[in-house]
Amino acid sequence: MNGSRPRSDRSGSSNPVDPARCAGAGSSSEPVARVTRIHLVRHGRAAAGWDADPDPPLDDTGRAQALAVASRLSGLATRRIYSSPLLRCQQTAFPLAAAWSVEAVIEPGVAEIPSPDGHTLQSRVEWLREAMAGTWTELAARSGAHYADFRRAIADTLRAMPGDAVVFSHFIAINAVIGEATGDDRLVIVSLDNCSVTTVEIDGDGCIEVIETGGEADTLIR
Repeated sequence: MNGSRPRSDRSGSSNPVDPARCAGAGSSSEPVARVTRIHLVRHGRAAAGWDADPDPPLDDTGRAQALAVASRLSGLATRRIYSSPLLRCQQTAFPLAAAWSVEAVIEPGVAEIPSPDGHTLQSRVEWLREAMAGTWTELAARSGAHYADFRRAIADTLRAMPGDAVVFSHFIAINAVIGEATGDDRLVIVSLDNCSVTTVEIDGDGCIEVIETGGEADTLIR
């Protein structure tokens, strides 16, 4: 699934972006100081799901997917890599980092959505399934206002990056960025496949535009 999307209206952000400026992006002749291109990679297939292991490694398929996406992205000009702290993302990032002879920067701001305190491995899967069927507004009302902040915080983490980068992250986290950019309140907007690449651009005013969404597949959240 490819396509351009409208830029974000983040009037409620702690680091606010001018809604009028974002709404008019693309139509104005006024120069933009800086455009950062971020490639968001969902991790490869994990060896276990949320109901079996809180931090699983990649399985054999996931390792092969990591090698394939590294080959796909190795020609990029940037040499800046960020990864979620979770093992499946770090292992997905490793082949590209090795190809570029760099180390991935561990960035907690692009980690997967946390479950509320007190959930067992099994109950958090049930919580996640219910959350994925709804919106961020519904989730915040049901599980806590900090979930509304989670989506904004991921976008702000990308805005703070000093230049073009490849970011290894997660299904819900990448969907959160897409939602911030498009004004879509759903948790799941695109059923992103493992090692799919979603590309966004962020201009000097902090407006986010989705340039391309990653490939879709029926997927388990792992």
